[in-house]
Amino acid sequence: MAKTQYNADSITVLEGLEAVRKRPGMYIGSVGTKGLNHLIYEIVDNAVDEHLAGFCNQIWVTLEADGSCSVKDAGRGIPVEMHKKGMSAERIVLSTLHAGGKFDNDAYKTSGGLHGVGSSVVNALSERMSVKVYKNGQIHYDAYERGIPTVELVDGLLPTLGRTKETGTEINFLPDGEIFEKTRFKADWLKSRLHETAYLNPNLQITYQNKRVGEEETVLFHEPEGIISYVKELNSGKAPVHDPIYYKGTIDRVEVEVAFQFVDTFEENILGFCNNIFTQEGGTHLAGFKTRFTQMINSYAKELGILKEKDANFTGADTRNGMTAVVAVKHPDPIFEGQTKTKLASADATKAVFTVTGDELQRYFDRNLEILKAVISCAEKSAKIRKAEEKAKTNMLSKSKFSFDSNGKLANCESRDAEKCEIFIVEGDSAGGSAKTARNRMYQAILPIRGKILNVEKASMDKVLANAEIKTMINAFGCGFSEGYGNDFDISKLRYNKIVLMTDADVDGSHIDTLLLTFLYRFMPELIYDGHVFIAMPPLFKVIPKRGEEQYLYDEKELERYRKTHTGDFTLQRYKGLGEMDAQQLWETTLDPDHRVLKQVEIEDARMASEITEMLMGSEVPPRRRFIYEHADEAEIDA
Repeated sequence: MAKTQYNADSITVLEGLEAVRKRPGMYIGSVGTKGLNHLIYEIVDNAVDEHLAGFCNQIWVTLEADGSCSVKDAGRGIPVEMHKKGMSAERIVLSTLHAGGKFDNDAYKTSGGLHGVGSSVVNALSERMSVKVYKNGQIHYDAYERGIPTVELVDGLLPTLGRTKETGTEINFLPDGEIFEKTRFKADWLKSRLHETAYLNPNLQITYQNKRVGEEETVLFHEPEGIISYVKELNSGKAPVHDPIYYKGTIDRVEVEVAFQFVDTFEENILGFCNNIFTQEGGTHLAGFKTRFTQMINSYAKELGILKEKDANFTGADTRNGMTAVVAVKHPDPIFEGQTKTKLASADATKAVFTVTGDELQRYFDRNLEILKAVISCAEKSAKIRKAEEKAKTNMLSKSKFSFDSNGKLANCESRDAEKCEIFIVEGDSAGGSAKTARNRMYQAILPIRGKILNVEKASMDKVLANAEIKTMINAFGCGFSEGYGNDFDISKLRYNKIVLMTDADVDGSHIDTLLLTFLYRFMPELIYDGHVFIAMPPLFKVIPKRGEEQYLYDEKELERYRKTHTGDFTLQRYKGLGEMDAQQLWETTLDPDHRVLKQVEIEDARMASEITEMLMGSEVPPRRRFIYEHADEAEIDA
């Protein structure tokens, strides 16, 4: 049971803060947009921890007009009393790495913050930070610049700004432009994360406000039905087989909460969370759920005579095809693989989810036989489709053998060092021809594709595997694919570190990009999650001044700036497509690692990705184009 006292004695100090600014990636994953947004999540997670401990039901998150972010909670407030180190505990928390209540088992039952690292890391990576602690009837104040305190303590304690009846903590911070590639927070990623947090905490209200010019909005996230509502939202627009099934339980201090529902779409969408953190790569909690669920469906199918003695069991994929599920655990001391907490490794989470799922689902299915039969029917249909598609896959494999280049289109590179190699998926034979001539043959491979590839959202597996363009890409990448029933994807066999989509900057090119991204997300999502997928950004213009050097311009804004800063005459050439460029121009603008511009594709979370993928295949072209350029992280890439 968590104690109610959260004071200076709850704060444990482990080490100093010096290393954070030198190696920020160790603490927040990256210095790109993803790492930037992670700063907000760290502060929000600390506020959510107060909620989990039973002391906070409201959080306010504000993107300020000046580019900073404010997070306020109605919790107990960071301890401000004198710490045994001789100063206010708040100063210790904000200026010392690994100083936090998360290390005191009595202060928090479960915690989502990075083991107490959060606040101090955000402080170290911010140009400035201000802190107000509403506690003991006073507003206590502190401020920092790049992690260094700028407020003088009074007898070791924080100065006060006045009296208050409120309790809680309010932090405002401005990310440091010396550390981050960009300092503009991604608003849609933040809203998605906050909404997700509201689903996982039904008694918590989160108010999001954007005060940035032109983006002003206020949204209240509050989901009283919790993860049941989450599953309903994930399945919006699909035909449900039954109402969401919900259960929870606790085993050895590990709290388990699960909601799932089957729909008429034959794909699996299972999201895992530990202490409110989305475990993108799954882990032991999902393993426990999947294993027990598969066992139960096979057992019930035999008991009901649906599976005969001679019949093979349903596979795990059979039993889960059509399932949307949210599996959330609260763990007092979780173990994660990797610094960024994307995979849960705690063995006791497997046992807890396995046991709770077995006990609660047996109780539910024994009382709801018709729903059980409907779920087993989904597994039957899935098994029939699997067998038909396995046959189609076998036929396709026997014909093509998945040879490295089955149709002769691929112009492969000479090197076999995957870390240095990159492959360009190029629209059209003419552009492909120029690219083959222009490339660095040692490290750059070119794969031309003809026209728009198959829309995998609307195609069966046999049609997908029979498509020539898709087969060629699977062959070339060398790592297999994840979708369907083979699940033979192995990223260690990927032949290229960068997969670059290189299409024209027009509507057709946009459509091809979206089809390619949908294929990669559905069949090889690990390529996107691990940062291997990029979009080439060829220039729209070339300016040739009467005096001075030629210059490539990438959009209308650059052209406008050029016109304002260059008064002399110049010739303007507009590129309608990659096919109009000769080999030298293509090298200079799109292939040369020293000068090209690539955008790295990032999909922030699976729920958002699923929504985006469905949106991409809609009839409206503008939203698709916006996705590609708004949900890609622009970066100058050195090869």
